[in-house]
Amino acid sequence: MSNDRAPERRWASPEELAVRAAVRHALADLPAGSLVLVACSGGPDSVALAGAAGFVAPRAGLRCGAVVVDHGLQEGSAQVAARTADWLRTLADPVELASVHVDPAEPGGPEAAARAARYTALEQAAARTGAAGVLLGHTREDQAETVLLRLARGSGARSLAGMAPVRGIYRRPLLGLARADVRAAVPPGAPVWEDPHNVHRGYARVRVRLDVLPALAAAVGPGAVAALARTADLLRADADALDGWAAERYGALRDADGLALDGLAALPEAVRRRVLRRAAIDAGAPGGDLSAEHVAALDDLVVRWRGQGPPALPGPLTAERRCGRLWFGRAPD
Repeated sequence: MSNDRAPERRWASPEELAVRAAVRHALADLPAGSLVLVACSGGPDSVALAGAAGFVAPRAGLRCGAVVVDHGLQEGSAQVAARTADWLRTLADPVELASVHVDPAEPGGPEAAARAARYTALEQAAARTGAAGVLLGHTREDQAETVLLRLARGSGARSLAGMAPVRGIYRRPLLGLARADVRAAVPPGAPVWEDPHNVHRGYARVRVRLDVLPALAAAVGPGAVAALARTADLLRADADALDGWAAERYGALRDADGLALDGLAALPEAVRRRVLRRAAIDAGAPGGDLSAEHVAALDDLVVRWRGQGPPALPGPLTAERRCGRLWFGRAPD
């Protein structure tokens, strides 16, 4: 009689099943044979996501790959990235390890610079591999933090809509799941690394995570985080409808001489300002530099014109009223 024993069967926990179900739902529309990449930092959220994707994708007729981005901001980060990539190769193929340069002096600080470098690396990896999607491990708490940060900055409905479950190549399967549940779904034996930046109160997001959200939950109840995430979902639906309306009106009101002022003035303010923002960006204004104050100045030209001169817009760009049209052009030096 052989003494060989079959490997012990391990049943998935309820949290693992929930994460797998979320991933399965997020991938349901992809054609058979498509490649999806998991963006995995080695942190518990992305490791749990990678474990679920590695289980779900082949059973759904898909291929699972992964990308590990080393920002090089901390001592030992290369070793963490290499260890994470080695583990990922047990459940994904291809696995890419990308090292990026982050300049802390960039506008917006090191956090924004790291984010920009990371997304550039992910998009390049998706282009190289022909991936149909990139999975990101943001949870319900990440969504709540995003909503609070943008609310404090006086953002509009589009910004308060938070992170979309699907935007371009990016898919966020875990937005409806609590961070604690996602972390409980980390596969046994998987290497997990806790980024010390995640508890560094020098970052606004960390202060919201460690101080504001717990205080909010204590003051109004434990459902506050879920309510913030639900608010983002509701605002996203509203913003999508308004953006669609604005896109249709923009196409109808635009001609070679600009935008018809009468048609603009007849629109509700929320739609009109979206049209004006779209027009300014199409004329050359950088979207990241075009503020609400810039759009308000354009709106004043349409519905509160008292002979004021053209506003200065980023680009450098300007706008003025001409023969019943709102005209955009290059600002004089």
